[in-house]
Amino acid sequence: MIGIFDSGIGGLTVVRELLQRAPEASFVYLGDTARTPYGNKSPETVIRYALEDAEFLISKGATSIVIACNSASAVASEELKKKYPNIPVFEVITPAAQDALVVTKGRIGVIGTRATINSKAYEHNLKPETRNPKPEIFARSCPLFVPLVEEGWLERSETKRIVRYYLSSLKQQNIDTLILGCTHYPLLRPLVQRFIGNKVKIIDSASSVVSRILQTEGLIKSGDQLYYLTDVSKHSEEVAQKWLGHSIVFKQALLS
Repeated sequence: MIGIFDSGIGGLTVVRELLQRAPEASFVYLGDTARTPYGNKSPETVIRYALEDAEFLISKGATSIVIACNSASAVASEELKKKYPNIPVFEVITPAAQDALVVTKGRIGVIGTRATINSKAYEHNLKPETRNPKPEIFARSCPLFVPLVEEGWLERSETKRIVRYYLSSLKQQNIDTLILGCTHYPLLRPLVQRFIGNKVKIIDSASSVVSRILQTEGLIKSGDQLYYLTDVSKHSEEVAQKWLGHSIVFKQALLS
């Protein structure tokens, strides 16, 4: 069983991608809605939360872990690999960076939470030793995107103005590729694409990590599909249903 966790419900973009490409896949999802967002918290706090999230998923039968959160991927993936050396751990940053390097002409934009951008994890992955010349990287934190997505404000006029505010500097840099460095952000992709322009290739970290999961032999198995939140609300269920196209009943997760 695949274990997937995120700071909230944004990680359901990974679930959506997985269901589209492997509808019978067995997984357990955990959204830490009681403590979202992770992106404005210290690395030490995010690491602690990530370890607790992974422990919960493993207690529910997960035999692999997907960090469906760029903030946690940036600072906690190595800690998880150390604690669980015999369990495959997937993070979303490396796959997205690899996919961006394939398509870029040399000018890459990255948007994410403060934690992700401050970690410079994408810059590290986007400048491999073997590539010369190395691409130019332009990073921008977009801290308001997560709460807007969690509220379901995907086409509100306020959201359009904030997209314009955050992305204007990247547009001026004439980027040719843009990485959505947060699994919440694919829900804003239509707005982002319209503003940034159709010539800019958008890399979705959720799609990138699912591609790597599907390439891992023996990982996809049929079985239960379970959903947990640390704070269950009617609103979360309504937003999740809208994103996934079918109703979901979330169970309450109690973390140690």
